[in-house]
Parts: sequence; C-alpha cells; structure tokens
Amino acid sequence: MKRNVVTFSYTLRDPAGRVLDTSVGGEPITFLEGAGQVIDGLDEQLRGLAAGTLSILQVPAAKAYGEREESQVQRLPREQIPVEGALKIGDRFQTDTDRYAPVVTVVAVDDETVTLDANHPLAGVDLTFEVEVIAVRPATEDELTHGHAHGADGDEHCS
Repeated sequence: MKRNVVTFSYTLRDPAGRVLDTSVGGEPITFLEGAGQVIDGLDEQLRGLAAGTLSILQVPAAKAYGEREESQVQRLPREQIPVEGALKIGDRFQTDTDRYAPVVTVVAVDDETVTLDANHPLAGVDLTFEVEVIAVRPATEDELTHGHAHGADGDEHCS
C-alpha cells in the first residue's frame, strides 16, 4: 500500500464549539500516514484528500483519545504520590521518571488521599477538526523505514 506524507493546518474544537487547539498562525503538522503520529480517526480521514482541500472532519472519541475508563481513576494514600508540596485539583504530573510513564490528573485531594485520573483529558470527547491540507507527497523509503516523516520536503530528518 502506498503511504503519503501529509502536511496540514488545523483548528480543533470540542462538541460545544470551543477551540481546544490550533496550528493556524504557527507551524503546520507534517506526518506519515499510518505511523501513529496523529490520532487514528484524523489519520484515516485525511487520507486521499488533495493539497488545497479545506474540510471539517468529525472524529468520534473512540477514534481519538478513546472512551473514558473509570478503572483509570484511582484513590491513593498521599504518601504514595511522587510529588512534593501541595496538590490541587487539575494538577497534572508524570507518575515516574520513565518518559513513557502515564500522566495523571488530580481530580480530588484531602488530607490523607489523592484521587488521580489516568484518562487522557480528551478521552470520551468527540472532536471536530477544521483542516486545510497544505501538501501531500509520497513517503520516501527512508521515511517508511524510520516510521516517521522527515519534514514537509522529505529531506529534513527529525529524530
């Protein structure tokens, strides 16, 4: 199957229409199709769109950051939390020094316990992307071997 490198700009909105993120006015996103560099639902819907296309893409939660899982919410004794100092609702931190360790959000705090949510903040949220496809080109052999795009023109290597 032929895979492309796609460059696009976007504005991301939640179901209420609030802007959550945008690349407009900044650097566009360049990714290798099927390499897991953007959420699955967006990757799938961008495939086959030509450069210059403006589109509104609806990505259901299951194809974005997944559905919320209540099993990902845990209440722990304060002494087990690897963060010193005061914690407040909304604080986010990585659970270990390993760069792949989960990031959790504090959802409740009392004197003895802290409740943490390991769901992605956008889990369970259907997303709307307003996209402009800027460029589409065939992936190079190096990009396919390395599993990521090497920039919009294919020459720049991003490690």
